Amino acid sequence: MRDRFEIQRSDLWVLRHHPNPAPLPGWVLLDTLRHCAGPIDFTTDEANGWGIAVQQASRLVRQLTSCDRVYAIAFGEGAQHLHLHLIPRRIGEDSTKAWAVADHYRAVEQNLQPSADPDLVEEMVHNARRSGLVLG
Repeated sequence: MRDRFEIQRSDLWVLRHHPNPAPLPGWVLLDTLRHCAGPIDFTTDEANGWGIAVQQASRLVRQLTSCDRVYAIAFGEGAQHLHLHLIPRRIGEDSTKAWAVADHYRAVEQNLQPSADPDLVEEMVHNARRSGLVLG
């Protein structure tokens, strides 16, 4: 059964919305399907498909949120598995500017700022599933 935040799954990737409490509506995670710490451990197929998957997932974030930019951040320390965070950035929203987005994330995590509306997150997941996205 599909996770309620999962948008799409291919042979190599899983794209899902950040679970609640989500820092922002449209904050998605692109994960390797296979347990993998990061690009250094990619198979040849993963390495060849990575760029297209990131591009298509980023386009989806922009389509869903009408954001100006999409940040791509991955650390691989919270979980020893690749989770590429694709974060909508709107010019003029200082809480999402550059590394301020990390402070915003922590503030939501610590209940110091409100999270994204769960109903809006659910609507975005639904719309993303109907988008026609192909991760490759």
